[in-house]
Amino acid sequence: MVRRRLTAVLPLAAAALVILAAQAPGWLAARRDTPPAEVVPSRVREPWLWQATVGQHPVGPASVLFFTAHTRYFESTGVVVGRDGGYRLLPINMAEPHGLLSPDGRWYLRPGTGSLVDLRAGEERATHRPGLQPMAWSPDGRRIVASQRNDDAVITYGPDNQPVNDPSKPDDLLTVDPWSGAERPVPAGTFASHRAAAWSPDGSLLAVAGAADPAAEVAARERLVVVDPAGGGVRWQVELGERRQLAGRAAWHPDGRRIALLAYDGCVITRCADAAELLRRSWRIEFLDAATGRQVGDPIPVTGSAVELVAWRDGDPVVERQSPEPDQRRRQTALAVVSAAGEQVVLTAPEGVSDLEVPGDLLARAAFGGPQPRPSPFAAPAWLYATIAVPLLLAALAAAHWRRRRSAAGS
Repeated sequence: MVRRRLTAVLPLAAAALVILAAQAPGWLAARRDTPPAEVVPSRVREPWLWQATVGQHPVGPASVLFFTAHTRYFESTGVVVGRDGGYRLLPINMAEPHGLLSPDGRWYLRPGTGSLVDLRAGEERATHRPGLQPMAWSPDGRRIVASQRNDDAVITYGPDNQPVNDPSKPDDLLTVDPWSGAERPVPAGTFASHRAAAWSPDGSLLAVAGAADPAAEVAARERLVVVDPAGGGVRWQVELGERRQLAGRAAWHPDGRRIALLAYDGCVITRCADAAELLRRSWRIEFLDAATGRQVGDPIPVTGSAVELVAWRDGDPVVERQSPEPDQRRRQTALAVVSAAGEQVVLTAPEGVSDLEVPGDLLARAAFGGPQPRPSPFAAPAWLYATIAVPLLLAALAAAHWRRRRSAAGS
């Protein structure tokens, strides 16, 4: 009797798994305790090796985006955490640089392929020139500022054994419409490379930082320029030296009157003896007058190793930072609100995670301290369900065949 019931149940179970393989199990994307749409999770975790991709089962606009090599691709892979807490993989090509998440969290810009990924629909389409280095979305989400690298890959020599090309050509600064691909050069002066850029709150000005020439690039010395991207020219420029840098894509204060820098005391990055000395540097946020470039206000200390200023919260900077661990493998990343009164950690990630990013709109308005969504093991691609279903179906068919042969032998 038990064997008869098992034989009857197996085909039903196999059929159910086949249906699950064909139908995206979106309702299994996240646990029931997932955060609401307007809450920033307080912690994210590593995905399952078999986690579905954005293209297989879209998860909607992101609440968090990060990159990790702890996936089935065994290299840096994007991980999107949706507003409902569901986790999805965002694969990128080998050696492809990390892209940017749009301010509303719906779009991911891929610099390597020149495409936009719609996280809500799971679709990807080529929209702009590949190979650009995107640095920041405009506040209205309609433009990006990007750098175009012009360096020759190798030095070419002529018959007299003299170089006939320049491997260190100045890079171009562009504003790009990521939807149409239309580009507009920005007259910010000559740069060997651009490292970071930040839009003013109204989108009328750009702060751009990078190495002015190859020697400065080797020494990690930066120049900061404020420019009108519509063709109004450079407003002012200042040399930042070795220990100061533009704070990142959100460096421009929301009041429009200050620009934030990240500064440190300790070994210069090009002359640190080892990783431990590098991580022992002490960081702070300094401010320049956005109209003149002169230093203003008091600096704000940052705990740990500062990576980038990513947003502002009620006038206080939100900083991505690493904990001061001597082992490079333990790159624990966190987002923290930093103020003169102290620091509030609002989001942490596991070891090995890099480029932790929350959409700017969400950081500005959503509540902090949300739940800690866990990736669902059932949010898997169809091939995994098919892999499980096929052996069960074969076992059910074999059991049914065995039962018929046994019945025929007994008659």
